[in-house]
Formats: sequence, C-alpha cells, structure tokens
Amino acid sequence: MTLLWRWLDRNIFELGREMRLSFLPPLMVYMAAGISGLTGIVGTFFVKDYLGLSAAFLAGLMFWAGVPWALKMPLGHLVDLIWRWKSIMVFIGAGMIAASLGIMVGLLTDREAMSAILAPGAWYVASVLLGVIGYVLQDVVADAMTVEAVPRVDAAGQPIDAAKRKLMNTTMQTLGRVAIIGGGVFVALINLYLFSGVKTLSEDQKVDIYRQIYLMAMFIPVISVTGIFIAMWIRRRDARRLHAQGHSAGEIDTLLSGRTEITRPNWWILGGSALFAAFTIGMGFSDIPWNQEIIFAGSFGIIAFLLVRLTRELEPDIRATLLGTVIVIFVFRAIPGPGEGITWWFIDELKFDQQFISVLSLIGSVLTLFGMFLFRRFMADHSIAYVVGFLTLLGGFLSLPYVGMYYGLHLWTAAATGGVVDARFIALVNTALESPLGQIAMIPMLAWIANSAPAQLKATYFAVMASFTNLALSASALGTKYLNQAYIISREVKDKAGAVTIPADYSQLGELLIVQLTLAVALPFAAILLIRLLKLRSA
Repeated sequence: MTLLWRWLDRNIFELGREMRLSFLPPLMVYMAAGISGLTGIVGTFFVKDYLGLSAAFLAGLMFWAGVPWALKMPLGHLVDLIWRWKSIMVFIGAGMIAASLGIMVGLLTDREAMSAILAPGAWYVASVLLGVIGYVLQDVVADAMTVEAVPRVDAAGQPIDAAKRKLMNTTMQTLGRVAIIGGGVFVALINLYLFSGVKTLSEDQKVDIYRQIYLMAMFIPVISVTGIFIAMWIRRRDARRLHAQGHSAGEIDTLLSGRTEITRPNWWILGGSALFAAFTIGMGFSDIPWNQEIIFAGSFGIIAFLLVRLTRELEPDIRATLLGTVIVIFVFRAIPGPGEGITWWFIDELKFDQQFISVLSLIGSVLTLFGMFLFRRFMADHSIAYVVGFLTLLGGFLSLPYVGMYYGLHLWTAAATGGVVDARFIALVNTALESPLGQIAMIPMLAWIANSAPAQLKATYFAVMASFTNLALSASALGTKYLNQAYIISREVKDKAGAVTIPADYSQLGELLIVQLTLAVALPFAAILLIRLLKLRSA
C-alpha cells in the first residue's frame, strides 16, 4: 500500500502540486485544440456517406493539411519579433476556426445552396485548410506562452533555482499534452451522449446531430481567446506586484519574460520561409506531375537548411543532441498509416457505429492521460531514442490484432469464447493498450527545447522543431497515399435514392495492413541505428 501511495504521489499528485495559475492560459489554448476532435467522428461519417472522396484523395488532402504546420517556423520567429502583441495571432486563428466550422454547418443545413457556389467536396477542402491554419496560428502562440508561463522569479522577486525551473518546464509540457488529451476526453463524452441510440435514428436525425455537434464546436475559439484574456490579467497582476517592490518598468519586463536582449530579425529564417511559402503555393496551384513530392523535397531542403543555420548558435554537444533528436522524432512521425480504408472497413464490415466509435475515442483519450502519468518518470529517465524504440516495438505488437481481424481472428475468438471476445471486444482492448503511445515521445523533446534554447529565441526554436517534425506528418501522408494507390480500398457510397454509386471493395486491405506494420517497425529502428553511426545523441 505504501509503495502504491508513493507511486501515485510521485507520478500524479506531484504533478498537481506543481500546477500554477500562470500555466492556465496556454493550457486553455491547448485544450481548445483537443476539443477540436469534437467533429472528428462526424467528419468521418459525413465524408464517407455524402462526399464520395477516395481514400487516396483524403490522404493527399492530409498532406496539404500538414503544410501549414511546417510554416510554424516563420510564425514562431514572428512571435519572437512581436512578443508583446503575439495574442493577436490567437484572435486571427479563432476567426479562421469559426469560419471552418461555419462551412460545415452550411453543408449540413442547406447543401443545395452551398453547392450552387462550389462543389461540396471543394467546400470540405476549404473547411479543412481554414481550420488547420487557425489551429497552427494558435498553437505557435501557445508554445511561446508555455515559456512565459514558467516563472523566473518568486513572489519576492528573487530568481528561481535552475533545477526547479527545469522541473517546471517538464511539468508545463506534460500538462500541455494533458490539456490536449483532456479536451479529447470531454468531446468523447459528448459524442457518446449524442450518439446514444444511433441505430434507431433516421438519416435526417443523424444529420441533425451532426449539425448540433458543429454548432457546439463554435465554442472552441471562445476557449482559446478566454485563455489570452486570463494571460493579460496575470501579467498585469505580476507587474503590479513587482512595481510595488520597487522594480522599474524595464526590470519588470525582463523578470517576467526572461528576455535580456531584443530579438533581431533572422533574415535567413524570414527569407527562407518566404521562399518556402512561395514555392509551396506555386507548386500547389500548378499541374506539374508529382507536385506534392516536389513540394515535400523542396520544403525538407529549405527547413533543414534553416535548422542548420539556427543551430550554429548552440554549443557543439547541444547541437549534436538536437540533431539526433530531430532525426529520431522525424522518422517516428513519418511512418505511413493505413488511411481511411480501415475505418471504413470497421464501419461497413464490422458494423461499428457512431456510438461505438465514440466509446473507442473515450477509452483512448482516458487511457492516454493515464499513460502519460504512468510513463512520466520513464520519459524523464531515458533518452528519446530509447523511448521511441520501446514505443515502436509496443505499437507493432498492438497492431497485430487488426491484421488478424481482417483474416478472421475475431470470428475464431468469438466461436471459442461463446461470443465474448468478438470484434468489438478486441477493438476495445487494443484501443485501451495502444492509445497512450502517440503523445508520449514528444514530451521530452518539448521540455528540452523549453529548458535549453536561447531565451530570446524560444518561440523560434519551438516553431523550427515543430516545422521539421510536422513535415514528417506530410511524409506520413505521402506514404499513406502511396499505400492506398498500391492497394485500392473503396467503401460503399449511395445516392439520395439509395442506389449504390460506388461498391465496397476491401479485398486488398489485409496486404496494406501487413506492409504498413512492417514499415512502422523497421523505419524507427533504422533511424536509431543511423544516429549511432553518425555519433549523434538524442535528448
């Protein structure tokens, strides 16, 4: 009992004790990002049932949706340059998120009127891209706010010990992931409630629920904007306290922000980013074959060059650690996924409905939170390469049941257990075990940046690292597209009269899952071997 209490105190209660009011504003922005998942299940069913877009097209759209995340690099530097006015970007992002949600409300309310202006598929693409850009703007500011949220002086105006600040930075980044996943738990509960009894609902009633969910999601930008107002109030409160202690305006600004130097424009970043944006937009509107691949290669080259330029300011051992960490995280996040085909197969063949998928989402979110507490010390005590290797093996093992179910594993287990261990049971258990893995690897890297990057360039470093690692998601989307082009998956699509316009075909899904699993295990270990050969380290 004593050991259990000690573990709970060390991994959970201690985190609560380290929570500070100054952490709240960035946590609210992160939570808004987590709540964005409120429309995820609705979007999946809406696209499947009404838009007729292929799995390869949706994978390609995810590539374009990943491009704005790579633009966090110039945005992060912009935050450093306009530090006092960075909150403006949150307000702009909130407006874009609201516009994205408004488009989907329009499609669900009066599709004919919307179709008279643009095709529904085009509206959906616009909604996705507007939402992504809005969340990128908010996320880059939230990253910068996490640095400002960790105090540098105590209530008496005395500097806080470096070791204590390092622990607070780790806590802040952990709580940031907790806020995102906590938002996911909240929306899973909402979906579970709204989709209760979905099997008895007519199609019109389902569409009405979809509309309600998108309208409820309009509260998301309100949460992030409220966080900004709280941050303004906290800063004014702390400034008044320091002023009462006799500090000048300049000293107060330095004590609260930790910035002893004025951030100068880095023209390599600004110029390279302008080139990156022009290159991406130009190629995006061109009809050149392989334009996505050309964009990825060009973006990779530009961002890698800027990363090398930026890391020249670091000590050699810190630079080696940073580069080794980037390589491992990049490859880990670049693993291609199976695409939307497996979700469609769950819906069509295994009869997973909206309510059951909501249950899976809730279990996944709750256990991700638990897993982040469980692995907190594990992350602190091991390198990122070790963590990634462990997560790769565990993730590969947990992918096996999905491959097995395609070939009838659930039928065999159901027959052997009297129907207890069926497809839904396997999905529930697998989701419970697999869910914590995705968020864990990023926490040590974010804490390392917050603690080690130059004070006047914190947002820039967050953004450059995020741009590079988010570019990995574009690589993942390309890989997913290739898999779905090599192994064709299609789901059944019906018109309004109920006639089948696209027949379902899942005959190649099993091969796709096997190839994807092989890549998911092999690629991260190849990256770990590479950094050892290059004599680099990971954080």
